[in-house]
Amino acid sequence: MSIWKLGGLTPRHLARKVVSEIRVNNFLGRASELAFDFLFALFPLILFMLALFGLFASRSLELQDDFLSYFADFLPPLAFQLLKKTTVELAADASDGMLTFGIVTSLWFASSGVNSMISALNVAYHIREARSWLKVRMVSLGLTLSISILLLAASIVGLVSSHFVDWLGTKLHLQPFVVGVWKTLQWPTAIFFVLVSYSLIYFFGPDLKERQWHWITPGSVFGAFVWLVASVGFRIYLRIFNSYSLSYGSLGAVMILLAWLYATGLAFLIGGEINAEIDRAITNKLEG
Repeated sequence: MSIWKLGGLTPRHLARKVVSEIRVNNFLGRASELAFDFLFALFPLILFMLALFGLFASRSLELQDDFLSYFADFLPPLAFQLLKKTTVELAADASDGMLTFGIVTSLWFASSGVNSMISALNVAYHIREARSWLKVRMVSLGLTLSISILLLAASIVGLVSSHFVDWLGTKLHLQPFVVGVWKTLQWPTAIFFVLVSYSLIYFFGPDLKERQWHWITPGSVFGAFVWLVASVGFRIYLRIFNSYSLSYGSLGAVMILLAWLYATGLAFLIGGEINAEIDRAITNKLEG
């Protein structure tokens, strides 16, 4: 049975089951745990990405700017400024040894966030982790590395397409509108990165006995959609009210970043629960 048939569940029935599981599994609280882990994993991941950009010495600064531009599209302005400032400081303090020791340590710490996501998915699927600690950690490291490579590829595609379109527009005298439309195709690149990242974690994360790969799943689509809506909504809310800065002063940027990471974690958990409910429905039909 196709996963897109929702295991025979109606969208309303599926929604009721997901809402019930969110409450039973305390996913609102687990999203807070993920946000905390994401905060610790975010900057080591950025450090690791900066090390990868160092491999492209002639384009490293452009790749760094292109990499940050993806965050600028989704993060609230204050949180983005905090992220950008920290990234610039990390880049300025980077040494030659960063490409060896730095990569290993950054990748290890960044994988801790993925490790927490794996634990949450096991809860969503109602399964107990039977893999050894070392195997789970290796899976976390592999997923972190894969997502980092995807992000690097997305950044390179964005950089190459931007320079290529500018060059082509100059040579062929293309209208600015055509060039602008072409450059908007960078957005699908970012969305594709999000969807594939979700699918990778949903597939390899939980300790399932039987797996079937899907490039896109209902959970990854819904999770990515919720994340995009939450990110845009959060930006609009802060642009109008800016209450976090008023309430927390200089800590406002940190609180905004945490709130955005919380929305990211909750979107991921909801998507995982959707896939888990569909998987259970399909299994019950096959066994029945």
